[in-house]
Amino acid sequence: MTDSATPTGSAPEGADPEALRQRALAALLTARERTALLTDSVDDHELTAQHSPLMSPLVWDLAHIGNQEELWLLRAVAGREAMRPEIDGLYDAFEHPRATRPSLPLLAPAEARMYAAEVRGRALDVLDGAVLDGDGPLVRSGFAFGMVAQHEQQHDETMLITHQLRSGTAVLTAPVPHAATDAAGLPAEVLVPGGPFTMGTSTEPWALDNERPAHVRDVPGFFIDTTPVTCGAYQAFIEDGGYTERRWWQPGGWEMVREHELAAPLFWHRDAGRWLRRRFGVTEEVPANEPVLHVSWYEADAYARWAGRRLPSEAEWEKAARHDPASGRSRRYPWGDEDPSPELANLGQRHLRPAPAGAYPQGQSPCGARQLIGDVWEWTSSDFLPHPGFSPFPYREYSEVFFGPDHKVLRGGSFAVDPVACRGTFRNWDLPVRRQIFSGFRTARDM
Repeated sequence: MTDSATPTGSAPEGADPEALRQRALAALLTARERTALLTDSVDDHELTAQHSPLMSPLVWDLAHIGNQEELWLLRAVAGREAMRPEIDGLYDAFEHPRATRPSLPLLAPAEARMYAAEVRGRALDVLDGAVLDGDGPLVRSGFAFGMVAQHEQQHDETMLITHQLRSGTAVLTAPVPHAATDAAGLPAEVLVPGGPFTMGTSTEPWALDNERPAHVRDVPGFFIDTTPVTCGAYQAFIEDGGYTERRWWQPGGWEMVREHELAAPLFWHRDAGRWLRRRFGVTEEVPANEPVLHVSWYEADAYARWAGRRLPSEAEWEKAARHDPASGRSRRYPWGDEDPSPELANLGQRHLRPAPAGAYPQGQSPCGARQLIGDVWEWTSSDFLPHPGFSPFPYREYSEVFFGPDHKVLRGGSFAVDPVACRGTFRNWDLPVRRQIFSGFRTARDM
């Protein structure tokens, strides 16, 4: 039982330094292009406004991206003096909760853009001269550059959430996904045979600390939904009194439902007998064949109970996504080891919505499950805990401080996630009440 072999298109340890450099450069440039689109599409008032107490002003994210890049690439990797040491505290995510950030003396939009651009110019000089095949763990295989690119793309997803929460006219557009789908002919569920498999990774060069190390898990056989639960299926739960029947809900979930008078996923409302949703400033009919979006862990768990099923554990999810019974090895992605492409998964904010359930047949896993990567983050039943042998790197605050029963694990990535921040081993986590994130789910059952 082994971790993935060296993947096509990736940059394993010991790879050609120039190939590593080009991969890191491409990742950084792609992230910055998306950041620019998300921040240039609104005026300064919208950039500095707080559109929800759950989120930062967009201008905070912009300068925070630059500050983290300075901290890790200019100071930690290159050993340079701080450019703006007086702003470090303003953009420390642990020092100031999101709800309080508008009251801080933040950089104005023009200054934030100038700072981020100056940091980027210097960071590219650092990348040009970095010894990527050396012994330093921060630069080996370009890790620090990959970490910074992933960090920026994660904030790009956060900023897209802010765009969804903002009121006013639509400023973002994207084509509708036209991926081939034959959902009508698909089985409702697929079997994942029992036995051991390799979970996590010890070889993926840009994997973050909570994905490591690779280790063997023995998972009994189970059935899992072929696709994520759709809006149409979720409507049946609503119409059957799902939000009024206490028996389906965990105590914390029932308290949330009663306190906030919830009756449907976030951004849904009923009008003239139809379910409508607001999506990036546009009101449209809820598409029955798309994966349901903007549901909390409590809502996902309640639906699963109503359906006579359960949420998969994190280990079950990863086995369904990665394990290849024919070879006995774990793949990087459900479809194999090659990097994501538009034919394989809905990623990178190319489409500002999930694709219909059953899309991307070329991206299915060995067990036959589809859309395990992209479209929607998928809630699992698992608490966010370290893998056996976990070691924090390069700082405790990325993962370790969140371990415990307060946070639930999400897997798979959404349409808002860039491929650089999405792998078969990538782990996301959030509080079980969160609904603003691009979250959905699929269900499972025992054999």
